[in-house]
Amino acid sequence: MSAARVLAAPRSGMPALEHSQGDAHSPVTLLQYGDYQCPACQRLQPGLQLLLDDIGPGLRFVYRHYPWVELHPQAELAAEAAEAAAAQGHFWLMHRSLYSPPPRLGAPDLEQHAKALGLDMLRFRGEMADRIYTQRVQEHRAAGHALQLQSTPALLLDDLLIDVSQGLDGLRHAVRAAMAARGPGKHG
Repeated sequence: MSAARVLAAPRSGMPALEHSQGDAHSPVTLLQYGDYQCPACQRLQPGLQLLLDDIGPGLRFVYRHYPWVELHPQAELAAEAAEAAAAQGHFWLMHRSLYSPPPRLGAPDLEQHAKALGLDMLRFRGEMADRIYTQRVQEHRAAGHALQLQSTPALLLDDLLIDVSQGLDGLRHAVRAAMAARGPGKHG
């Protein structure tokens, strides 16, 4: 495991705007800043989902948008589509759909993702046309920018940036160690 630097605790910030799963009161939080058009984020998702399934609901997992619009012109709109799905109670389904290979993130593709999830398409189209989630996505990005993130995916275990460029073994070990140190029970 390699940690680049200690950062501000991820529990601070925008709790009302965060998308989380697992125990909201867990003493251990794994925070991902991601970009739906980022190839490294795409490659990370299957292994990360296996890790989350293995660890179980005792870990709090939070996802925040960090679209690199300079490199990935479709990333911000895809993040807005995830927010539009969240408004209909389907963030995690849209999240998984957007990260499913092959990446399909053009405006017509986003509509196809929404249709496949059974979203209210009139509402989805209206919210996307009005770009009502642009500010929320940009707030997530600003929080990541304040942490001086240099790339995606960026994974923070509590306040420690974990390097996953060589795989998830270091992250898996760090999560298990943190959970064993901070709380009772079985943690994978």
